[in-house]
Amino acid sequence: MGFSKTQVADVTKIFGFFMTIAGSLVGGVLVVRYGVRRILLAGAIMTAATNLLFVVLAQYPPNIVTLALVVSADNLSGGIANVALIAWLSSMTSAAFTATQYALFSSLMTLPGKFIGGFSGIVVAGFGYAEFFLVAGIMGVPAILLAIYMMRKGERLDALAPRNEAVESS
Repeated sequence: MGFSKTQVADVTKIFGFFMTIAGSLVGGVLVVRYGVRRILLAGAIMTAATNLLFVVLAQYPPNIVTLALVVSADNLSGGIANVALIAWLSSMTSAAFTATQYALFSSLMTLPGKFIGGFSGIVVAGFGYAEFFLVAGIMGVPAILLAIYMMRKGERLDALAPRNEAVESS
């Protein structure tokens, strides 16, 4: 997209890191205040939307400030979405098997992204950055639909989840 490797590294390591931390803090506060399902939906929407910001970024000449804003928005939304997802995964584990179940759930959660991510260079080389990020944004639609489903069927899903005494007492 016209940025040097040093520029990308500087922006992602400085702005990206701090915005991920900020997103995690904001996500934690929002989950406590509004509940896991609402923030899962918001996080899914924001994460897909920030991929579309990269589409816009790819349409213009390189601008380091714009890159910093887009990376910041992406990492902020990612931090919020990750906290909500971790909270939801944690709520789905049984107190007797928390470590094993959480390890399994979190590994399964990252598997599709790691697998598909391995082909990202091929897509960028064949189609370009804008098209790659457009596809990435569209790939967020199933997550948004799943979050909507979970909001609508939440009580039924909660009844299927194992009871966690620590959560019930708080």
